[in-house]
Amino acid sequence: MTRPARRAALAALSVTAAVALTACAGAGSSSGGNTAQKIDVLTTISKDPVTLTLAYTNDPPTKALIDGFTKRHPNVTIKPQMTPFNDYIKSIKLAMSGDAAPDIAQYNPGAMNSLVPAGLILDLGPWAKAYGWTTKFPPASIEVLSSDKAAKQFGTGSLYAVPGGLSVLGVFYNKKIVKEAPKTLAEFEAAMQKAKDAGQTPLANGALQVGGFHLWNALLNVTGDINDYRGWVYGKPGSTIETPAAKQATQTLIDWAKKGYISKGASATADADALAAFSKGGSAFLITGNWAASTLETEMKDDVGFFLMPTASGEPAKVASGASVAYAISAKSKNPNVAAAFLDYLSSPEAAKIEFDGGFMPVDTKAELGATGLRGEIATVFASVAQNNGIVPFPDFASPGMIDKLTPGIQGLINDKMTADAFLKSLQESWDAHHGS
Repeated sequence: MTRPARRAALAALSVTAAVALTACAGAGSSSGGNTAQKIDVLTTISKDPVTLTLAYTNDPPTKALIDGFTKRHPNVTIKPQMTPFNDYIKSIKLAMSGDAAPDIAQYNPGAMNSLVPAGLILDLGPWAKAYGWTTKFPPASIEVLSSDKAAKQFGTGSLYAVPGGLSVLGVFYNKKIVKEAPKTLAEFEAAMQKAKDAGQTPLANGALQVGGFHLWNALLNVTGDINDYRGWVYGKPGSTIETPAAKQATQTLIDWAKKGYISKGASATADADALAAFSKGGSAFLITGNWAASTLETEMKDDVGFFLMPTASGEPAKVASGASVAYAISAKSKNPNVAAAFLDYLSSPEAAKIEFDGGFMPVDTKAELGATGLRGEIATVFASVAQNNGIVPFPDFASPGMIDKLTPGIQGLINDKMTADAFLKSLQESWDAHHGS
């Protein structure tokens, strides 16, 4: 699913420079009525043997990041516990409540925000201050990992996780069909029409899963107001998705479907199948995230390119959706300072290379990666947006049940079974049910 976005030059983890801060009583606690533990916050870790467990779902960089960190700290052992996404989301709260809770857990603010009010993960504020995380991690990437204690409003309150790999949503194109990346939204539509006229599929899409709302989200990024959208996803009081800009993006998707730009049977097509169809030359375009780059490079070699959804004016896109592979620390961890040292490692230049090689954009957006070809194109457009705080969360972050409205709603739009107004109303009803109207 979605993950899950982010950037400033970082310093590598130091195992010298003894800096110790004593947190106030309860620092590092997530509230929720639990008794707060008193923690001495340290940015150095001892040489004594330590074993941590790390629970995560199927994202490529995690094990490689563990290997990188433990190579630096051979006295530390981190045992990975991988669970498929759907099972992970259903079981993680119970796991974090148990006596054998993992020390570190991969965190998704849209699906797992119940961990915060339950007091199951630590407020990372003391370590953020000690390590200087506000300058090491891109602002947008930690905004969405911050929330009030009820986990109803993001971008405010306390920090509960940090990113370990970022992503960006954009458009892949087949260079055998499309000779040059479109510069405007009108040029993009003309390119799809040209492909259709030539008997080709303009746009492969997997609306059975997240591909449909990725398409809608990419359109919304170039038609809407960034502050309005971000406020809605973050749960800002009074926010709404029922705006003229959102209606325009939704109507554009409907129009594209009616014009035959979206692949036939999209509503019954999984994301992996849409990716496979595109990689075999079956369509001109595919809208998905950078995580598809490795597969597409392998299958298509130099015949694939990438651009962000173009604006109507042709000005370079300033906004793109993205997310992050993020990690939180258990409130029950006996070694929170060692866990925090691992989180700090995620911002290092060494980790940036691991994250990039694993198919994600690096947390250090200024890291010298030496990337060429497709991933070089992605890194270039990502860095310019990320460094200007233009990465915004995916829409399913807006409420715990939002994905259950987005996926069938997009299917209804594509199949002409739902209007733009009805779709947006359904999203807002989910938002209101969680945040209050």
